[in-house]
Amino acid sequence: MSLEQEVELIRRFPIFSKIAPAKQKLLCFSSERLTYAAGQEIFHAGDVGDACYVVIDGTVEISIDRPNGRLVLSLLGRNELIGEIAIFGHVPRTATAAAKTRLEVLKISKELFYSVIRENPDAAIELIRILSERLANTTAHVAKLSDPAGA
Repeated sequence: MSLEQEVELIRRFPIFSKIAPAKQKLLCFSSERLTYAAGQEIFHAGDVGDACYVVIDGTVEISIDRPNGRLVLSLLGRNELIGEIAIFGHVPRTATAAAKTRLEVLKISKELFYSVIRENPDAAIELIRILSERLANTTAHVAKLSDPAGA
């Protein structure tokens, strides 16, 4: 894929759509495009967070291990960001991410992602929106699991 095609791909991600073209090119040049087979782990809960990932194509299952089995927290797809909590929260990975289907992602180093967020208020606002939406979805999921009626 040419650099121009990569830049066009980056522009499709809401978090990177409004950043300067030069920064979009730097993201393409400095990021790693990876492919995972269905069932393959991207990262495991407890791992060090050294990068985040943007889903190009496929589905990712986010889960946690519990004494009575694995609990799936969410399924994420195209244009979704994963792994950002560990890099911004300075904590180990809070969940496991595994490919549910064949998966293609863009791996962005912690340092590069920090740089993008620091220099681009629109990207920072989009990151806050993503994190807020995730927290709301997780809260609703936990509330549903806690409902004794099973609603």
